[in-house]
Amino acid sequence: MAEFTTLTSKIVPVLVDNIDTDQIIPARFLKVTDKEGLGKVLFCDWRYEGTVPDVDAADKATPRANFVLNDPRHQGAQILLVGDNFGCGSSREHAPWALTAYGFRVVISTSFADIFYNNALKNGLLPVAVDAQTHADLLDMVEETAEATLTIDLNSQTVNLPGGRAVSFPIDPFARTCLLKGVDQLGYLLGFEKQIAAYEEAAHV
Repeated sequence: MAEFTTLTSKIVPVLVDNIDTDQIIPARFLKVTDKEGLGKVLFCDWRYEGTVPDVDAADKATPRANFVLNDPRHQGAQILLVGDNFGCGSSREHAPWALTAYGFRVVISTSFADIFYNNALKNGLLPVAVDAQTHADLLDMVEETAEATLTIDLNSQTVNLPGGRAVSFPIDPFARTCLLKGVDQLGYLLGFEKQIAAYEEAAHV
């Protein structure tokens, strides 16, 4: 998992409230246990014409011209701006897998479903909750120019808007540490392998 410190990127807006995990990645793709290729089926039923039966079929599917991920101006963006209550529905971990496989590192909303929020943090995806006014300002910025960029600073826990305005966002301290170090929870614990071994050895003396 890549370290997350500061990210400056364009923004992709998908301004729909209550986007559930089945819309993020439909249930038919949950058979896979590998993240490889899941970025191709992110928002699959909104993104392509017809039904895409499996991950490999996405390569031959016809993109919907009016869906934002298919807009060339947003290619390469690593920040996703979404509506309220993002990630509701089932607890599938494939949702953050698909988002990170596509290339997103940050999702910004006014609120997230709890299970999705925690799954995202465990998979290197930073969910940033902002107030309604900041959310509206970000939307105005993207609508004004699709090439507008935004900076997310995890060290200071701020969203840095053009013009110098900084908006803070909450994050669990342990999750923040893991993202900054580029490790998941197990990787963090394995970083203390020598101390754990020393403790075990002392405990069995």
